[in-house]
Amino acid sequence: MRPYRIALAVPGGLLVAFGLFRLITQLDPADLVVLLIWLVAAVALHDGLLAPITISAGVALTHAPPRARRYLQGALIIGALITVIALPLIGRQDTQPEAKAMLLRDYTANLALFLGLTAAIALTLYARRVLRDRDSATPPPAG
Repeated sequence: MRPYRIALAVPGGLLVAFGLFRLITQLDPADLVVLLIWLVAAVALHDGLLAPITISAGVALTHAPPRARRYLQGALIIGALITVIALPLIGRQDTQPEAKAMLLRDYTANLALFLGLTAAIALTLYARRVLRDRDSATPPPAG
């Protein structure tokens, strides 16, 4: 094993051990059970839903023109990341008192706006690329 891997693995292992120690000593057993259920559900959700969707999107993108593929991939990655962050906020919307103003925003409209902006930016960048490629492919005028 290379020295830099050891230099990274030892502090990482110590931090994991410290985190587990804090979980066991600071949380009630009932909270640990809820945490364990949440972790198992997260793995099941990832392996049963998110991974197949990602693989399907990857297969579908192989049929896209190569020039457009990078812009589609970028837009899908950004859109998926923001959607994963926004969905819990949308689900919890209007569940807290007004003193906690964080959940009083319209996250559904904000998500739609962000996804629309992401699509518009990707389309603009793709159109710019198409125009640039077309301009470089045309022969210069004679004379």
